[in-house]
Formats: sequence, structure tokens, C-alpha cells
Amino acid sequence: MDNENPSEQAGVAELAPTQRSGGGRILAIANQKGGVGKTTTAINLSTALAAVGRRVILFDLDPQGNASTGVGVDRNAAEIGSYEVLIDGASIKDAIVETEVPNLSLVPASIDLSGAELELVEIEQREFRLRKAFEEFSDKYDYVLIDCPPALGLLTLNALVASDGVLVPLQCEYLALEGLSQLVRTVERVGEAFNPGLGIQGIVLTMYDARNNLSNLVADDVRSYFGDVVYSTQIPRNVRVSEAPSHGKPVLLYDFQCSGAQAYVHLAGEVLRREEGALS
Repeated sequence: MDNENPSEQAGVAELAPTQRSGGGRILAIANQKGGVGKTTTAINLSTALAAVGRRVILFDLDPQGNASTGVGVDRNAAEIGSYEVLIDGASIKDAIVETEVPNLSLVPASIDLSGAELELVEIEQREFRLRKAFEEFSDKYDYVLIDCPPALGLLTLNALVASDGVLVPLQCEYLALEGLSQLVRTVERVGEAFNPGLGIQGIVLTMYDARNNLSNLVADDVRSYFGDVVYSTQIPRNVRVSEAPSHGKPVLLYDFQCSGAQAYVHLAGEVLRREEGALS
């Protein structure tokens, strides 16, 4: 795709920027099951929000570092990243790396993050490390999206304690449902113990295939149980979405016209309406 600003493409006008009062919102993108489109959602939702003028920070808290490489940043080249913020108390401001997407900044992951779970065990008030880092961060932003690892360990716990809400990508397959209730219980317990008011901001159905009866059955089951918590937008299975990370680009830059990119544009619209409607 040519180097065009995705906000100038047709179809994004519905997400015209509006000013919101108050501080930035922090959303953890979490699911303890891997392969559900969690990092893909973090990358492309961040890009879509940035494309309409929101100042966004993508915080890569997954030791795999796929969110970092997915926006074209070599995580091995960063001297300061999420590990240093979490373990060493480094400033988020010093860890931020700008991406090729206007308004989108990144706090990259590093390979050292894989050992952070063990190191956090010995640290006092280990659950509050990330919250403290954001409380001390003075730069202006509208949204922070935290890409959590596919586990409910201390890294994810730090993200949940620091966040205003949790966005859950859910693959449209039967086994994906099994872990959802566990995640919901975890969010409730973290809210009760560490972060009053924390809740599920929304559930987004990913890898949806309208031709597959199972996708439709899973979608119907999730919507019947969780109701309006589930976003109307469903992210389809789309080869362009799968190809984009190998090029170090969000799919909105790789192929804006594909069905996957358009789905993330619509999801961003829903997120904005839900978030900013709740604050009004």
C-alpha cells in the first residue's frame, strides 16, 4: 500500500475526532488463551484510533513482542521498554518510541520481559508497578492499549490493576469459550482487591467466518450471555490481516480496503462511542 494516512481514506469519516475531557483511558487487551487475535487487535485498534486523531500509546507487555514488530519497531534496538518500566522503575516517557502511524506511540517489549514474572515475585507491591508508572507519566494521551501476554500471571495482573477497563478478543471457536468465564472471574477479583470499578469494557469476536456454522453458534452463545458487552463488529478471518505483521505494518497501512482493516475501523468507532458515551 502507498504511504497514505489511513485517516484520509474513505470509510473513516464516521470516526471524526472529538475532544474529550479528563485524563487518558487505559485499556488492557487480555485473554489467557493464545491465538485469539489479541495482539492483532491491539495493533490495529490502536492504529484506527490514532488515525482519527486520538493520541494513542500501544504498550507491549507480551514477552513475545509481536505488538512491537507488528508496528515496524525492532524491539531488540530499544534500550528502554516495558521491562525497564515495570522492573527498574524507568519512566514511560523515556521508553516511548514513535511509529510511522501519526499519533501512535509504542512502549516496546524486550526479551528480558520473559523473566519479569519471576522478578516481580520478590518486589514489594508488585501488583502496582505499572499503575505507579502511569500515575507518574505526565505526557498527554487519549488512550493506552496494553497488549497482555496470553496468561493470567503477574504481567497481566499489573495491566489489570493499571487499567480502566478490559477489552477481550474472543475467537469464534468452541474451546475459546472455556477460558472466558475464568477471565471474567479474574477481572472481578482484581476489581474487588486492587482496582475498584474495573470491568469488561467489551468483548470482540475475532476470526469470524460467516460460512462456518460453528462461528455463528459461538457468536450467538456469547451475545445471548453477555448481551451488549459484545461489540456488534466482528473481525473476519482475512488473509491480509495475517500477512500484515510480516511486513511490520498494521493492516490499515498494509491494505486499508480489505475486510479485516474495515472491521477494525468499525470496531474503533464502537470503542469510541462506548468509551466517550460513558464519560459524557
